[in-house]
Amino acid sequence: MEETSWFLDRRLLVWTGIAILLPVLITLGWSYRRSQRARRIRGILRRSRSQHSWSYTDLFNKPTYCSVCGQHILHGAFCHGCGVCSDEGCLRIAERNLPCKEVVAAAAARGFVAHHWVRGNVPLCSYCAVCKGQCGAQPTLCDFRCIWCQVTVHDDCKPSLPEGEKCNFGEFRNLIIPPHYLHNVNQLGRGQPEDYAKLASICGPNWTPLIVLANTRSGNNMGEELLGEFKMLLNPLQVFDLTKLAPIKALQLCTILPPKGVRVLVCGGDGTVGWVLDAIDEMRIKGHEHIPYVTILPLGTGNDLANSLGWGAGYAGEIPIEEVLRNVMDAEAVKLDRWKVQVTNKGYCSFRKPKVLSMNNYFSVGPDALMALNFHTHREKTPSLFSSRIFNKAVYFFYGTKDCLVQECKDLDKKIELELDGERVDLPNLEGIIVLNIGYWGGGCRLWEGMGDEPYPPARPDDGLLEVVGVFGSFHCAQIQVKLANPVRLGQAHTVRLILKSSRMPMQVDGEPWAQGPCTITITHKTQAQMLCHTGEQTDDEDDASSTSEPELSREAEATDEES
Repeated sequence: MEETSWFLDRRLLVWTGIAILLPVLITLGWSYRRSQRARRIRGILRRSRSQHSWSYTDLFNKPTYCSVCGQHILHGAFCHGCGVCSDEGCLRIAERNLPCKEVVAAAAARGFVAHHWVRGNVPLCSYCAVCKGQCGAQPTLCDFRCIWCQVTVHDDCKPSLPEGEKCNFGEFRNLIIPPHYLHNVNQLGRGQPEDYAKLASICGPNWTPLIVLANTRSGNNMGEELLGEFKMLLNPLQVFDLTKLAPIKALQLCTILPPKGVRVLVCGGDGTVGWVLDAIDEMRIKGHEHIPYVTILPLGTGNDLANSLGWGAGYAGEIPIEEVLRNVMDAEAVKLDRWKVQVTNKGYCSFRKPKVLSMNNYFSVGPDALMALNFHTHREKTPSLFSSRIFNKAVYFFYGTKDCLVQECKDLDKKIELELDGERVDLPNLEGIIVLNIGYWGGGCRLWEGMGDEPYPPARPDDGLLEVVGVFGSFHCAQIQVKLANPVRLGQAHTVRLILKSSRMPMQVDGEPWAQGPCTITITHKTQAQMLCHTGEQTDDEDDASSTSEPELSREAEATDEES
């Protein structure tokens, strides 16, 4: 009996070990095969000096067919620029026989540009330009798509198109930098702004070329996927990855475009937007006339600046990229105040050069800066854990709850002095002070306007004024977030000065935190940035904070009426 029990226990242990080890071995095996395939593909592309922008995938997200052999494929390579797909065995043939988008090319006589057709794998719900029937409905490699204007036609309908039909670059022709324009610029050499304006006339009177700058490390790591989608719809030369090229270098493209009308779409969080605006300020200081308008596709965690400009609290793919580009074309130009934050140390550190920062959103000292500092410290240690917007907000909630119990920033009014336009302000028993330039704070809260019986007029980010408020602690911040309390409004000013007399306190500027010892902080107006504001339907949950669905910048007419 004991021998039977021992035998059964042994069999149980063996099967348990197999059940644990088998999935691990299968996973390791597939990972090894995947790395081998990716290495072989990189080797092929390295030897062939690829013209395509290939990416490898283990599983296509829709039925996909090899552009060479026509066979259905589950994994393989695809080109972000032209949409050509290939299995591993056909990759060399695809590279040799299927040309990608020509990003720089001469046009035919009279500016004629022909369609560039790619067969198969057309977008879902696309329709034939000839017979208006649905394209791509057959379970095989079929039908054609122009990779510039995105027009689709059936195999049988393509011969009925006029021979040599001109490609008009489709719906987004006013955003695309055409290859023949770049060819003409190369022929021109080093020209003057008026020369580029003459060249721009071939692109139409409403041409406002778009430059896309994406931070692939922002928020939920959607930047890599968005880069591919923008390259498919636009000229790949106007799409840049900020993790590989700094904004100041990417924006050099502005110098060969018309002086007015260039638009820059920043895909990232508020920190990425500030990085780009600093680069534009540097261009302005150097005397460049090509100052672009900036718009935002919010990919970060807070996205308060994007929210204030009407672009929503965060993008997670809920609308297609085509709709994003339509919104950019319809956006209105507005101004955004930018501020200089100068931090001058006291005591033995006073001989150091003052720390100078640029501010677009807000400056704060106290509990919200402490939460940002704790979050930033842990993200620097393990950045891979902080790739989800929901997880990031959960971490903020954890540190806010912790500070409710510890109260590390209490008695702030005894440690700091506040001056607004040179006049000292008596502070109540606060734990935090927040200096606002925009309407939103803390990931979507309209802090200055408040709620209930004390509504204030909306703050404007183009009036040269800063709004200064105080909070009693982390719990008070949470109450403000859920509209159960108002902040302590301390006033508005053109210049704000804070004097930290003792202790070290957490501070932040636009989400970039640090711990600061005794110092003097002076906030003064720096310049104004040219932004684009989306005046369509709001995508955040703060619509009831205003009387209209438009963002705060569109209320200038109402303010003028009230004054009159």
